[in-house]
Amino acid sequence: MADSLRRLISNETCRILQEKLETWYKDYHVNSCDQNLTRCCEIMELNSMIQGQLFTILNQTCREGGHYAGVEIIKSRLLPWLGTCFSSPSPGRPFETSSSLLQESLEKDRLLKELTTSRNQEIQQLEKELNATRLQLSLVQQDLAEAKLALEDTKTKSATTLLATEDEIVQLKADLKASRAKEERALMNLERLSDYEEHLQTLKEEIAVLGAQKSVLQSRLARSRSPSPRSVRSRSPSPLPMRSFSPGRARLTNASRHARLVERFSDIYAQDRLDAQTLLRSYIDDLEMVQRIIYVAAVESFHAAKMAFRQFKMRVRKTLSLSYSGPESLEDMVMDYIVRQEDLYDVQSSVSEVIRAMNMNPKISFPPEVDFIMISGLVRELCRVAFSMQTLDPPLDISFGTDGELFSEYKYRRSFDSEFTAPLVVYHVWPALMEEDSVLVKGEAVTRRGALWCRRSRSRSRSCSRSRSLSPLSHSAGYSHHLPSRSRSPSPLRNGSPSKWAYSELRQSWL
Repeated sequence: MADSLRRLISNETCRILQEKLETWYKDYHVNSCDQNLTRCCEIMELNSMIQGQLFTILNQTCREGGHYAGVEIIKSRLLPWLGTCFSSPSPGRPFETSSSLLQESLEKDRLLKELTTSRNQEIQQLEKELNATRLQLSLVQQDLAEAKLALEDTKTKSATTLLATEDEIVQLKADLKASRAKEERALMNLERLSDYEEHLQTLKEEIAVLGAQKSVLQSRLARSRSPSPRSVRSRSPSPLPMRSFSPGRARLTNASRHARLVERFSDIYAQDRLDAQTLLRSYIDDLEMVQRIIYVAAVESFHAAKMAFRQFKMRVRKTLSLSYSGPESLEDMVMDYIVRQEDLYDVQSSVSEVIRAMNMNPKISFPPEVDFIMISGLVRELCRVAFSMQTLDPPLDISFGTDGELFSEYKYRRSFDSEFTAPLVVYHVWPALMEEDSVLVKGEAVTRRGALWCRRSRSRSRSCSRSRSLSPLSHSAGYSHHLPSRSRSPSPLRNGSPSKWAYSELRQSWL
């Protein structure tokens, strides 16, 4: 018996049983129902092993005590415990409790069998699905093998086709290279042809100039050889003949430049003006203010370009007068130089002057977050065209216009939103292009009834804040062409007192 007890202690079965019970208690709420039942069965098996060893020890102990040894202990302790089916070690437990526990165990066994059966059915269903999936996988693998075979066949055919078309590709590349070389040669010939045409035109102009000079020299030679009747009668040397000048480049190209500049002015009105108007409408909702801004930009651009032309002409005249010698007049030499060297015109300074003048104009306004530099493209084109127009003979200029003036069908056309029965102009949309007193291109104006009253109210509201800093002459709209206003320097040709016509126009605008 001592050996069996020693083996029971050395196996540490009781300690393992205690550890399993503690582990089961910790993981009871985490495990599933099946896992808890499995743990319980393991503990019961381990407990049954311990009970079997204890029964062995009990049997050996009874044998060592004799035939009737331990009978009272067996009757009082072992038999009642066996009668209660190992449910409780306490004696006197009623039989109904043991039967209920037995029924519960049977019910649990039945539920366990049902669960096992359902799990087995699920496993069989999963096995069927797995077999079906394996069958589908085998079919897909078979299709994949067939697709690989078809791909290999197509690859072989495409390789043969590629080998057959390589020669065609090489031939096409050679043809493309040859056509590009031909195109480059054609472009070079075209450039040479344009250069030849320009050179031919220059030679024609020079021939015309030389022909004119030749005719002048021949006439002067003929007059020098034959004495005049006046000298014969008075017997005194004849006075020097008057110099006859030959036409220069400016006079020869005047007609073509005139037509080109008039067409460019019309294009600016038809396209560039509308582009600038669309750009301004994204910042200003008032169409009248947008059109006023564009009109003021056109007027100021012509004014700045004319001032720049005068200064440029004075510099050229001063430079050429130092080394001038020839049959042509100094004025023609100056104009020829300006026509040939129009690229020397500093248009950016004129654009800056126009924008500075627009910022000081009281009739237009702009949101503070943007600037008039947005329409610098339109201003630049207008300055260039206005500068080139000053080289014509006679030069071109824009018409003088004031708000509230009498509408002229000869100079302007009415805008689409005008009142066609109104006699007065509210504001101008675009100036008219003038050649002395004749109109080349009509402008555009807006006419409405009550234009004079609106103009008076606006001029009164603006003159209150400017009466101390500006003279009354600066309030006249569009008077910058005739008298200096704002911070501009006076024109060298118009720095005298204003004419009677200017005063009459000013008086009419104030009335």
